[in-house]
Amino acid sequence: MIDIDYLNFLENILTDNRKEKFLKVLENRTNHFTIAVEDIFQMHNTSAVMRSCEVFGIQELNVIEQRYGKSIDKEIAMGAQKWVDINTFDSITNCVDTLKSKGYQIIATTPHENDCLMDDFDISKPSALFFGTERDGLSEEILQRADGFLKIPMVGFTESLNISVSAAIIIQNLTNRLRNSNIDWHLSEEEILEKRLAWAKNSIKEIKRIEERYFSENVK
Repeated sequence: MIDIDYLNFLENILTDNRKEKFLKVLENRTNHFTIAVEDIFQMHNTSAVMRSCEVFGIQELNVIEQRYGKSIDKEIAMGAQKWVDINTFDSITNCVDTLKSKGYQIIATTPHENDCLMDDFDISKPSALFFGTERDGLSEEILQRADGFLKIPMVGFTESLNISVSAAIIIQNLTNRLRNSNIDWHLSEEEILEKRLAWAKNSIKEIKRIEERYFSENVK
């Protein structure tokens, strides 16, 4: 449960414009779709995917670090790491199992004999969209456990796109369709409160000192 008194205390430190911006952005945030990237060799691509998640309203990014284990490139992310939740996993199995347990269908973004074009994709089901490595694409484990396959229609000679470009195209398409649908895709009230608290903390300098003062004065 969120400590409402603590949330109000922190938000009183923020400007009215900042608080209004939080509420406006949260109106367009969703967990109906989530994104997962697998062992991305070039870390700036993961950072760029995170930025696309933030821009188009996807709240969670799942990063599998089974082989490379790198940190987010903050310059490329352009501050998106403050507003998007990053879940890291040390194995494909752990990531897929976790997302399935949350009710997501696993969708592999790769050309496949049973694939679905982007505009034909059924957006009604909560979906975890997986993007693979620049070198090898998605692993066999993800392909075997996928509930569906999604691809971007292409009409040129080139048969693939950079992962960050592919993710941006797919995320923009699906979130735009979602917002124009009758699907209940919004964050819950509890999720909104959680994000307000997290974003307030991320916005306040010397938050640790302020937290220590607040709890020393208010917790008995």
